Amino acid sequence: MKKTLKAIIKWIVRGAIYIWFKIFYQMKIEGLENIPKEGALIFCGNHRSYIDPPLMVATAKRDLKFLAKEELYKNKFLAFLGWAFEAIPVKRDEKDITAVKQSLKDLKNGECIALFPEGTRNGLEKGEKIKDGVAFFAVRSGAKVIPCGITGGTKEKHKLTIKYGKPLDYSKYKGTKDKEKLDEIAQEVMNNIIELTK
Repeated sequence: MKKTLKAIIKWIVRGAIYIWFKIFYQMKIEGLENIPKEGALIFCGNHRSYIDPPLMVATAKRDLKFLAKEELYKNKFLAFLGWAFEAIPVKRDEKDITAVKQSLKDLKNGECIALFPEGTRNGLEKGEKIKDGVAFFAVRSGAKVIPCGITGGTKEKHKLTIKYGKPLDYSKYKGTKDKEKLDEIAQEVMNNIIELTK
């Protein structure tokens, strides 16, 4: 019963968010044909504001479980979204083993997770180093990565566009623990994301 209720709430909330973006931001979606309908996927986007996670949730055509920093749960609305869409809370600035295990379990079950390689909003602009979490999950699980570029939704450029790129396959590196290779993969994913924002 609880699972059914959550599914209904998820459907209603996703629809409401979608309509809100369409009306207030004249949202445009590109590249949906690049998203496989089945199998584990890791969605990765650029991170500019708090609207990015709900935007991806509302448009991806797949159920996404976001890796979200614990602080977001202090906001009641975001905490509700986290509950409805089964976000995975992550403790910042430390290796959260529980979050890692949950994410790998979900991917093993053919589900989708989503994260931001920048680690924080406007991470690149702040000079933050690209986080290699996406690379870690990709080589550990063999799941394909879907890069996502978000532009607009600001005072300067109100119209919002979200573009999904073609799947990136790193299965040939499955199991590698080479830090240099993980950093290389993370940077390649970020480069694809940046290209989608142009």
